[in-house]
Amino acid sequence: MEYRHKQFGAVMIAALAAGIVLVLTPFFSSGKFHPIPIEILTILIAALALFYSLTVEINNNTLICRFGIGLIQKKIPLSEIHQARTVQNPWYAGWGIHWIPGRYWLWNVTGLRGVELILKEGKRFRLGTNEPESLVQAIERNKATGTNLR
Repeated sequence: MEYRHKQFGAVMIAALAAGIVLVLTPFFSSGKFHPIPIEILTILIAALALFYSLTVEINNNTLICRFGIGLIQKKIPLSEIHQARTVQNPWYAGWGIHWIPGRYWLWNVTGLRGVELILKEGKRFRLGTNEPESLVQAIERNKATGTNLR
């Protein structure tokens, strides 16, 4: 593996955990569960499992990014990346997976810093990361050699 970084979304984890506690509080105080809270609890637990972190790695000349437990992931061959550059994401772009109409897809778990990938067909894809310079360097290094370690 040529590069690997896992970033946790502390605010996202805290917000979802707080929601889970709020849904469970009536159960612990009354001992009764109603159907709607069970559905809400299921959604909150699923969201927590799916989006608690964002892992980015470069392996076998492929950039792999995945949220949480890995059910949501994207693979981009390094050969399809025309350019990688550090960016500052706007506050309104948010966290999670977002399409900024006419501009780019964004995958972000926390913070505003990131890396924008300009793909050879012209599409743009942004990854939120707290170490954008290291990711850009790893992409450039691995595109050039394909085997250098971090």
